[in-house]
Amino acid sequence: MMNQLYQSPAEIASFAKPQAEPETKALLNQAVADLSVAHSILHQVHWYMRGHGFLVWHPKMDEYMEELDSYLDEMSERLITLGGAPFSTLKEFSDNSQLKEVPGDYSLSMDAQLGRVVEVFRYLVGLFQQGLDVTDKEGDDVTNDIFNGAKASLEKHIWMLQAELGQAPGL
Repeated sequence: MMNQLYQSPAEIASFAKPQAEPETKALLNQAVADLSVAHSILHQVHWYMRGHGFLVWHPKMDEYMEELDSYLDEMSERLITLGGAPFSTLKEFSDNSQLKEVPGDYSLSMDAQLGRVVEVFRYLVGLFQQGLDVTDKEGDDVTNDIFNGAKASLEKHIWMLQAELGQAPGL
């Protein structure tokens, strides 16, 4: 008997079907909430920073916010692909994020403002590591790749911000 050199369309479809694992979907939705609040925190830093380095760091916050927005969109769309429903209101973001917002403060030094960005990025790196662990366990290579890329980029930003602050990355 000859070995079958191809699979039937039904067999192929069963392999190509995205996994709808509950922990992966929950972690993606956590990322949706946290990335939305992280954007808000960075926007606040962008508006409230004053001092030496303003001309460099003010536009850099725009770059960081755009990057977070791209992760937010990609993770939301992945969640939808897996049959989930991403948080989509300010209330849902606030109620479900682990990041805490505080009122803006012009008196914070540039170092304090950048330290807040590092704090946010460190939290997200930890969340994305959880995403890597869960997607490994649940066998979702596509979502794993999304978390991996986001984590790598934020770790690089932490290194650069920490260097600006005269500190080691501490990763």
